[in-house]
Amino acid sequence: MAGYICLGIGFGVLLQSAGYSFLWAILMSLTIYAGSMQYVAVDLLSGGATLIATALMTLMVNARHLFYGISMLENYKDVGKLKPLLAFTLTDETYSLVCSRDLLPEGIDEKKYYLFLSLMNQSYWVIGSAIGGILGAAITFNSTGIEFAMTSLFVLIFVEQWESAKSHIPACIGIICTLGCLIIFGSGSFLIPSMVCITIGLLIFRKGAEKND
Repeated sequence: MAGYICLGIGFGVLLQSAGYSFLWAILMSLTIYAGSMQYVAVDLLSGGATLIATALMTLMVNARHLFYGISMLENYKDVGKLKPLLAFTLTDETYSLVCSRDLLPEGIDEKKYYLFLSLMNQSYWVIGSAIGGILGAAITFNSTGIEFAMTSLFVLIFVEQWESAKSHIPACIGIICTLGCLIIFGSGSFLIPSMVCITIGLLIFRKGAEKND
């Protein structure tokens, strides 16, 4: 909750500084609900980006959802009619919590846990976006650097996973693949190739990682 509200506030402030009211922040958080892409969308909207450019940028930024979404097929196989909603609300932070099986309380129905965890996370994001939009309109200040809040969150998620996991093979695969693709393809085109390499690497070293866990 603390993370989502703070990040949502940052997004709301940025969107308001681009000339859009808090109502637009709420609408985007309800319908798009992709934190990093919403931050990028502020620049796309203010810069007058074309639909094609927006679509390509969205694919680049959110390509990771294709890969970790596939890994949730087993967890979500028995959720029935809830599957479309759970797929829509599967963000990086929700994914991190759902994958941490030790966080699931004893005696709690998994479907209810997945549902309410997902809905509560989105509600925090919407509330934070609204607060940010309202604050941005009421208080004038330099918002430069606020967008780095999303990067900070990803770093914190990585550190938490590193400290809690017994096997660091998946994390090392991610680091090596990402740095390698960054060097080879450059900062503008490395995301999708790195996701592909990470997926292949995880499949190859899956048994070793599971054995260490």
